[in-house]
Amino acid sequence: MNTLRWGCALAAVLTCLSVGLAEKETKPDLALVNDGKTFNVVNANAELTKEKDKAVVKLKVKGGDIPGQSNIGLALVEGLEFSEGNIELDMKGFGRNVPCFVGIGFNVVDEKTFESIYFRPFMFARGNTEAIQYVSWPDNGWKKLRKAGYVAAANPVPSPSGWFHVRFEIGEKKVKVFVNNAKEPCMVTDRIATREKGKVGLWVDSGDGYFRDLKITPTK
Repeated sequence: MNTLRWGCALAAVLTCLSVGLAEKETKPDLALVNDGKTFNVVNANAELTKEKDKAVVKLKVKGGDIPGQSNIGLALVEGLEFSEGNIELDMKGFGRNVPCFVGIGFNVVDEKTFESIYFRPFMFARGNTEAIQYVSWPDNGWKKLRKAGYVAAANPVPSPSGWFHVRFEIGEKKVKVFVNNAKEPCMVTDRIATREKGKVGLWVDSGDGYFRDLKITPTK
């Protein structure tokens, strides 16, 4: 009986340790975005500044806006493969008069093969129902999935030119998006994925975007 009790106790401890390890939060240091070890910057330039003692990355895609097509830039966290879990960060656009496409990439192979949830801050003040978009490249780009309803409005509505906080809950089959610590998600969407895991990091399309306070908590 004692052996059985000790066995059960040990199993419980190991389970707790396993869960704790699986849910360990990672905070990649954005101040090291250009050190060549912490991040892999793909098809983009990363400018580093500070704001109230916080590292801020301005990610600028190389080539800028290319008429008729998307042009993706990434800053991928090195040494981390991500399958499921939570991603939190602050992002900022450039106001209602400057188009900006800023978000996260996950399940990333390269700038042509990835999943992403991104925001269009210039649409926030207009109450646009397509201010948030899910895509899964290369076969499911924004035009196809916008028509299929993989879009949502940002709620509560952030400032088009200010910082806003986002939490992404990425599950095996669905993604939930929470803005500015809201209790309810403003977007719940199905995933279209052909891989189990991949790289994860900052994402922009056809321009620039600001990022700070990146936190990643894998759950699988």
